[in-house]
Amino acid sequence: MANHPVTTQLMGIEAAKASGAAALFGEKYGDEVRVVTMGNASTELCGGTHVSSTGAIGMFKVISESGIAAGVRRIEGVTGFGALEWVRNQNELATRGASLLKSNIEQLPSAVERMIAEKRALEKQLEKLSREIAKSASGEIASSAKDIGGVMVLAAELPGDAATLREQAERLRDKLGSAAVVLGSRDEGSVILVATVSKELIGKGLHAGKIIKGVAQQVGGGGGGRPDMAQAGGKKPELLPQALESVYETISGI
Repeated sequence: MANHPVTTQLMGIEAAKASGAAALFGEKYGDEVRVVTMGNASTELCGGTHVSSTGAIGMFKVISESGIAAGVRRIEGVTGFGALEWVRNQNELATRGASLLKSNIEQLPSAVERMIAEKRALEKQLEKLSREIAKSASGEIASSAKDIGGVMVLAAELPGDAATLREQAERLRDKLGSAAVVLGSRDEGSVILVATVSKELIGKGLHAGKIIKGVAQQVGGGGGGRPDMAQAGGKKPELLPQALESVYETISGI
C-alpha cells in the first residue's frame, strides 16, 4: 500500500553484496547480477520479473505455510482482488458462524468459548449418568456369575466407555471374591472389552490378557494387557453376546 517504486539494476556480484542486497542461500550467481530494489523496504538479487511499483500488488494475504524439505518452508498467498475476495469469504463464514450461535462477529470468540464450556459440562453429566447406569446394571448382573471349578466367572454386556467398564469390572471382581470378570459394550459400530482377574487366580493359570485376546478376535478386533487387567476392542458388535458367552467355556478349559 506504500506504493514503493520498483527499480532494477545490473551490477557486479561483489558490488551487489556490498549494497546489502539479499541473496538466496545456496543459489549460484554469475559475475553480473540483477538487483531489484523496492523503495527502502527490500533489496534483493533476483532473475524474475516484478511489478513497476508495490502498490500494483495491493493487499497481500498469506493463506498457508508448510514444510517442503529439511529447513525449507513454503508460504502461499493471494494478492490484489484475490486477497479482497478471500477476505469477503472469510467474513461470510464468520457472519454465518455468528448467526448460528446467535451472536455477532465481534462476540464470536466468546460465544464459541461458551459453547465449548457447555459441551464439556454436558459431557461430564453424561459420563456421570453412564457410570450410574452401569453401576445399577452391574448390581443386577452380579447374580448371573457362574462357579466354574471354584472360580466365580462373570461375562456380561454393560453400557459405558472403557473407563466405566474398568471401574465396574474391578467392582464386580471384588464383590464376587475370587473371580474373573469380562465386560463388553457396544458403541456406534465398535466394541469395547475389559477383563480382570483376581490376583490369587493368576497363579492358577488365569490371565486377563489372554482371555480378552480370544474374546476380541471373535468380534473382529484385538488387544491384551496384564494378567490382572486387560482391555481390547472390536469392529463387529453384533457378535458380542456369543463372544462373551465363550468366556465360560474358555475358563472351564484352563
